[in-house]
Amino acid sequence: MPALPAATDRAVTLLREFGAESIAHPGGTLLTHLERVQARLARWKSRPALQLAGLCHAFYGTDGFPTALLPLERRGDLAALIGAEAEAIVYLYASCDRKATYPALNQADECFHDRFTGRSCVPGPQLRRDFTELSAANELDLAIVDSAFRDQYGPDLLALFTRLKDLLSADAWRECRTVLAAPAGR
Repeated sequence: MPALPAATDRAVTLLREFGAESIAHPGGTLLTHLERVQARLARWKSRPALQLAGLCHAFYGTDGFPTALLPLERRGDLAALIGAEAEAIVYLYASCDRKATYPALNQADECFHDRFTGRSCVPGPQLRRDFTELSAANELDLAIVDSAFRDQYGPDLLALFTRLKDLLSADAWRECRTVLAAPAGR
């Protein structure tokens, strides 16, 4: 695994190279969102690979944000930059067909549906926890910077993360309850 500060610097350089600081995103730009997600994961004391994945989670686009910065054919380039473990988390996050995957995500033996390939797999326990923690960090960032998002999606997200709380760190679960259960205009 590359050293976190050096890998972070290299990833931010690549994000800038691909225009992330000029792509609009709730709360500013895509780059500021990605940096906030990484910072939240750091506050939750997530492992370095997950923190790097948080910073890079939108490189291939996501089910909720289709703008891709890097084509899938360049997965090896991203892995060389942030490490294979972090890149695997990024790919899992980006590839998630949320509608097909979320209903059974809390069941360890249920399939994870890949929107890029159409295939399904059963991620191991660590990868499933990483995916869930990254999902919480991402959705919480959106809920904090965009009250309309929180008002519209907060109840459903709270229900989702309540089902998944056994996959979340104590800090992540606490913040889910605090942010997503907050009344509008708190």
